[in-house]
Amino acid sequence: MIVCFGSLNADLIFRLPEIPRSGQTRLADDLAVQAGGKGANQAVAAARDGAEVAMAGAVGTDALAEVALSGLREAGADITRVRPVEASTGCASIWIDAAGRNRIAVALGANGQARADQITDADLARATSLLLQMEVDPAETAALLRRARALGLRSILNLAPALPLDIETLRLAGLLVVNEDEAEATAARLGCAPEAAALHAVLGIDVVRTLGEAGSEAATAGGAWHVPARAIDPVDTTAAGDGFVGVLAASLDRGAPLRKAMERASIAAALACGRRGSQASLPWRAETDRACEG
Repeated sequence: MIVCFGSLNADLIFRLPEIPRSGQTRLADDLAVQAGGKGANQAVAAARDGAEVAMAGAVGTDALAEVALSGLREAGADITRVRPVEASTGCASIWIDAAGRNRIAVALGANGQARADQITDADLARATSLLLQMEVDPAETAALLRRARALGLRSILNLAPALPLDIETLRLAGLLVVNEDEAEATAARLGCAPEAAALHAVLGIDVVRTLGEAGSEAATAGGAWHVPARAIDPVDTTAAGDGFVGVLAASLDRGAPLRKAMERASIAAALACGRRGSQASLPWRAETDRACEG
């Protein structure tokens, strides 16, 4: 079982010919309201890829709460560890241009009240992986990293967004996943280069760096390698990164080596880029299986 602790949002997705410049108003071609949030996105991606997933986090008591929970329900994730709080449900405004590029603004809302103690030690003892991101209170994420390390549980930390965690906390993760921007910010704080090999050398943990259309790279104690991306014409890249992390976690949960897990995750991310939406774009296991065989 993968235990995921993170954010749940309602996504307001605006499609425009071009992203508005400062002071400019543009009419959108379309508006979609979907479930989102990095935590929920990654949990849904893992569940759709066949993993047993338990989600922990927080939503408000407003109408957007059901939107935020809808994708997790559909994917069959356990949401009994998601608690309602007196706050607005987290919400993201996503602008997508004709080339599929996006800009995103997020209001954390209820996500700021997610607490590590929503996950019990019994949950962690049963789990095979703990999946974490950075759209909740960093202190709560750090607390779970410490508990997981004490119990010998593998943690997968997606440092997104790249909020500052001290080096000793980062070293508690079993696997660190960053994109290029997050790698740059982390490397600047650590005083090293942003490549996976340099981050691994400083932190002493496995590191995966995603590189967009250039694929992904990894560095571990067993070596370093690069996995190419599948060539596509992207429609919407909104959930590609979360899809990669969720499918990576699901593959590792099934016992796949890291390189094989990255290859599958890269294919799943490419499938997500070819569809519109956030969680709605994430592929199911059978779809990814077929793409892997093709």
